[in-house]
Amino acid sequence: MSKQIAFLGLGVMGFPMAGHLATAGHRVTVYNRTPSKAAQWVAKHGGRSAPSAAQAAEGAEMVMMCVGNDDDVRAVASDALRGMTSDAILVDHTTASAEVAREMHRAAREKGVAFLDAPVSGGQAGAENGKLTIMVGGDADPFARAQPLLAHYGRAVTLMGGPGAGQLTKMVNQICIAGLVQALSEGINFAQKAGLDPLLVLDVIGKGAAQSWQMDNRGKTMVEDRFDFGFAVDWMRKDLAICLDESRRNAAALPITALVDQLYSRVQARGGGRWDTSSLIRLLRDPT
Repeated sequence: MSKQIAFLGLGVMGFPMAGHLATAGHRVTVYNRTPSKAAQWVAKHGGRSAPSAAQAAEGAEMVMMCVGNDDDVRAVASDALRGMTSDAILVDHTTASAEVAREMHRAAREKGVAFLDAPVSGGQAGAENGKLTIMVGGDADPFARAQPLLAHYGRAVTLMGGPGAGQLTKMVNQICIAGLVQALSEGINFAQKAGLDPLLVLDVIGKGAAQSWQMDNRGKTMVEDRFDFGFAVDWMRKDLAICLDESRRNAAALPITALVDQLYSRVQARGGGRWDTSSLIRLLRDPT
């Protein structure tokens, strides 16, 4: 059944995610802080755009958002709530803190609106192919109502617990990725220094216990020293800062995460803030 949906934030993730909803036949209104991006989306997918989050959310049964950070979540969600009616659902796909997720859950509840924190994993390719992993925090009833819509761009949509649980799960995801990328960088660099064919090495060990998404999708481009694509170092540092901040609350030790965060700061200092996160290997090839 076609639903009235608003999608707020049309970056590299939000643009294709909103597109999947339109392709599925839903009536989608979009909002983006840069209006030209919203106009571009409408030209490609139809639907309509609105000049504010509140106006986009008017009459929507479900409002999705995918913005930048905690402050963006507060600003855009607060505006959207002004236009939402009771019994609607606000779904936040931003990678943000668990604290802001709980804050928005309380603010939404005061208006009779349900809120789900639902960060995603899978990168731009996952968004474009409709194969994201979506980790959700919130209440069971709105999750059950939202799940069929989220499935238009999520291959796995899982309720992880109450408000904030989706964001906490995404933190675990980023912690694991940080260590994997550094280990893969060291392995590839070691293979090259040892005089091995690194692509052949990756092909062989990729069939064993060392296999990972990072190896399958970034190993070859790391060998080729190509990083002008993918998940940017700037975004990863934002995410790792959230992880490290949360670890100070729950007393979880994150020694490798803290180290990799500092290594990424060195990549940024070299002008690599927009390089893919696999660019860590450049620090090993040229430590100076």
